[in-house]
Amino acid sequence: MIWQFIDSSSVGGAERHIATLAEGLRRRGHSASVLLLEDHGDNPWLVQLTAADIAYTYLDGRFATLLEALRTQRPRLLHTHGYKAGIMGRIAARLARVPVVSTFHSGERGQFPVSVYDAVDDWTSFLGQRIAVSAQIGERLPFGAHLIPSYVTTSDAPPVMPLPAVAAFVGRLSVEKGPDLFCELAERASADPQFADIEWHVWGDGAMREGLVAEHGLRVNFHGVATDMEAVWRRVGLLVMPSRSEGVPLAALEAAARGIPVLASRVGGLPAVVEDGRTGWLFECANLVDGMGGLQNWQTVRQGSSVAMRRACWEKARDDFSEARWLPEVMAVYTEAGWN
Repeated sequence: MIWQFIDSSSVGGAERHIATLAEGLRRRGHSASVLLLEDHGDNPWLVQLTAADIAYTYLDGRFATLLEALRTQRPRLLHTHGYKAGIMGRIAARLARVPVVSTFHSGERGQFPVSVYDAVDDWTSFLGQRIAVSAQIGERLPFGAHLIPSYVTTSDAPPVMPLPAVAAFVGRLSVEKGPDLFCELAERASADPQFADIEWHVWGDGAMREGLVAEHGLRVNFHGVATDMEAVWRRVGLLVMPSRSEGVPLAALEAAARGIPVLASRVGGLPAVVEDGRTGWLFECANLVDGMGGLQNWQTVRQGSSVAMRRACWEKARDDFSEARWLPEVMAVYTEAGWN
């Protein structure tokens, strides 16, 4: 059994990556389950795990309970995600003599005191094998890391239906993700008749939601966290990611795999996913004038023939960010850590 270990209270890129990883391991004949540090109450991610038939269990948040579970249940490997699971998991796995691997997903530093935990997470990473989802994150880690981006499964052929007139933000409603910039872009576009047919939607939750709904709720539709992302992607014609900092966001890969172009800030690992003019458009962070230019380009593609761009997006996901490309690399790191 391989345990995917995380402290989770909702659905984000790390959670969706874990589910993809667990399903891929299972398809290759390996047993994998999700271990949560503690129960935070209603968590929409668990609905997704249940639907995918991925087993999960809770601990009580205590290090001693984790250590006892490792010593008595003897998983073949512990794979940690996030700073809490990383710090506790690596120490406990070392004490229990269980191989351990940690994936570092976050491209931004949190504010104090989270910034302290992030630093401890980085400097204790020598206790296990390390995976960074972007070069930027790998360069930050003091002991180096294997560069393995988040990845997605792709269909056998690209979609050919027209792109819907729906621009979407999918992710955590926090400053680094730029949901306020998305809403400002929506307000600007809505004042221009050439964009009058575009709908603006937000799927996600976070600390900024209440303020954004109060200021932009008449223009932007806020849906909260979606438990069925496939239904969401079928509605979306453009994913907008105006992030202020970023790793390689899984939402961008999921969109590309479904033939959906991405309009994104030129930060972090986003330029590795978004090829300007081919699979989407890039703009300088917080420069909404540039962002409006990308929106105009999308409108031109959408109102003409979008088949070529949809295929380019799908090919980008298939060739550079597919499970077939990257899961063997993850399993090689497992072997290096001592998994057998």
